[in-house]
Amino acid sequence: MKAYVLFSGGKDSSLTAIMLEKFFEVELVTCSFGIIPTAEISKDLAKIIGFPHRVINPGTDILEKACDMAIQDGFLNNAINFLHRQSLLKIVSDRDSDDVFLIADGIRRDDRVPNLTKSEIQSFEDKNNILYASPLSGFGRKTINEMVRLNLIIEEGESSVLQKCDYEEELREMLNRKIGVEDANTLFPKSHKQSRVVKRIYDL
Repeated sequence: MKAYVLFSGGKDSSLTAIMLEKFFEVELVTCSFGIIPTAEISKDLAKIIGFPHRVINPGTDILEKACDMAIQDGFLNNAINFLHRQSLLKIVSDRDSDDVFLIADGIRRDDRVPNLTKSEIQSFEDKNNILYASPLSGFGRKTINEMVRLNLIIEEGESSVLQKCDYEEELREMLNRKIGVEDANTLFPKSHKQSRVVKRIYDL
C-alpha cells in the first residue's frame, strides 16, 4: 500500500518516513505555495533520506486565507491547522485511482499544532476512503530525539533562520509582506528551534 508522508525536511517527518518504510511504499509530499523556494529545498532533502518525492500546491488563495486568519486571531494556531488540513485534502484530490492509501504526518505527542481530533480523523478517513496516521503521536521529545540519534544526522536552528520546506515558512514570508517583519514576528514564538536533515544513518 502507498503511504504519502507530509515532508518538511525536518527530523519528525523524516523519522516518520523511516518508521513506515517497512510496511508501506513511502512517497514524500511537500506542500509548497511558491512564495519561497521550498520545492527546490525539499527535493534535495528527500534525496538525502532516500525516498521518492513530489510537491503539491493547494493554491495561493489558501495561504492568503491562512494569513488573514493569523492576523485576525493574533496567533498562528488556527492558521497552521487550516494549512495542514488543506494539504491533506490536496493529496486526496490529486489521487489518480480509488485505491486506499495512507497519509501520514510527523505530529508528535507534545505538538499543539497542527493537530486533528479523533473525530476529525475518523471523518477524514471515512469520507475519503483513505487511512491517516501520525506515528510519532505517542512519543515525547526525549524519546524522539533518541530515535533520531540512531537514524539521522540533523542541524538545528531558530525557525526564522534555518530554512526548511514547510508551510509555516511560507506563512511567515507572506505575513512579512502583508504586515511587515516586526509585526509578523509577534505572531511567532520568540524562541522556536527547527531541524533540517543532513544525512541518514543506514548502518546501525
